[in-house]
Amino acid sequence: MALNHRAVVLASGGLDSTVTAAIAKQEGCEIFFLTIAYGQRHAVEVERARQVAAALGVANHLVMNLDLRAIGGSALTGPAAVPKDRPSTERNQTIPITYVPGRNLIFLSIAAAHAEVMGASLIYFGANVLDYSGYPDCRPKFIHAFEAAVKEGTKAGMEGNQLHVRAPLLMLTKADIIRRGVELHVPFHLTHSCYDPVGDLACGRCDSCVIRLEGFATAGVVDPIAYALPSGC
Repeated sequence: MALNHRAVVLASGGLDSTVTAAIAKQEGCEIFFLTIAYGQRHAVEVERARQVAAALGVANHLVMNLDLRAIGGSALTGPAAVPKDRPSTERNQTIPITYVPGRNLIFLSIAAAHAEVMGASLIYFGANVLDYSGYPDCRPKFIHAFEAAVKEGTKAGMEGNQLHVRAPLLMLTKADIIRRGVELHVPFHLTHSCYDPVGDLACGRCDSCVIRLEGFATAGVVDPIAYALPSGC
């Protein structure tokens, strides 16, 4: 890839999006961070995204407010309890209540608009299908369908400037993602993964925390963030 090839990175401040951003940077992209503050209960991740942007030397960071609480339908944007202490067998059975209706479709659409304005031909997206509970908007079929829609529905696409969505973590385990991050010197200490934080601390019990802790343990790497509960509880 040519140096200074422009890419919009959907940057949540989480582990996966931060590793994805580091991969985009390694691949020679000029990075444009896009973070959506969507009324999520774990809004601390927005500030973490700013810190990650600074650590990676990202000069272009758009933080956009889009309150999805008006739509609801998710424990992340409403009053429903976030599931805690679920074993992997339970996590893999159904789409969880932490699914936010249309979130990745909405976010990618905004990223596509931002990319069109900035002259970027790539969107980097930290989707992963192996360690999560079957979110429908993290599947390869969805990503390919989105690319096709953008090609048909944007000025850039009609002029032959096709936008591509890259999801380099799509088929990696959480441990493999962490190992890749270690290779790229990702600032894991700045990242936030928890769905239901206790102040600024990760709860250590929601699906995202459990998956993260299991990933670090499997990778043989110490997780540098603080938890409200000790690791292993």
